[in-house]
Amino acid sequence: MIALFLRDLKLSIRAGGGALIGVLFFMTIVAVIPFGVGPDLNLLARIGPAIVWIGALLSALLGLDRLFQAEREDGSLDLLLMHETPLVLTVAVKCLAHWVGTSLPLVIASPLLGLFMNMDETAIAAVMLTLIVGSPAITFIGAVGAAVAVVLPRGGLLVSILVLPLTVPVLIFGVSATYAAVQEPAPFMPPFLILVAITLFFAALGPAAAALALRNSAE
Repeated sequence: MIALFLRDLKLSIRAGGGALIGVLFFMTIVAVIPFGVGPDLNLLARIGPAIVWIGALLSALLGLDRLFQAEREDGSLDLLLMHETPLVLTVAVKCLAHWVGTSLPLVIASPLLGLFMNMDETAIAAVMLTLIVGSPAITFIGAVGAAVAVVLPRGGLLVSILVLPLTVPVLIFGVSATYAAVQEPAPFMPPFLILVAITLFFAALGPAAAALALRNSAE
């Protein structure tokens, strides 16, 4: 499992630019917003958390189609299906490697983009915390879409279409928790704990559903 994690981490970074492409796309989304809404710093600070979350969500969707694509192309997917290690555990390790290689750099880049949106320290810290907690859910949801579309020659767009509606609750509670941290008297913990619950739910359901979809695709 450690060897699989390291292998997938290298692939997620190298393939198609990996983390660099995701971070550049993230920066591009956030950078063009001030040109659209104008130079009002108060407005940018008010909508900043939502914009950063939306940018991180769309950037995290970029590499999901490659989650099982390398194994499909070189034939090692059949070996993973026949391996004695439970496929659910294998999928979970691959999801963890994908999150570290693609989503974690987005979390690290979010403070810089928060400053760009004129957000204060509390809002930036809240965005980072909610992204760390909520972004794994996006990966686990994306694993299911990637497993469904792995047999398709060009399933990248299909993965995004399948995954995006399911990630809306993650976006809603991530943004709600961030605004609750900076606006009184809205409580921070209820939306944050719901975000944690969503991540834990998909951490349990996502690998199992993806493993089932991979076995069905092999048949």
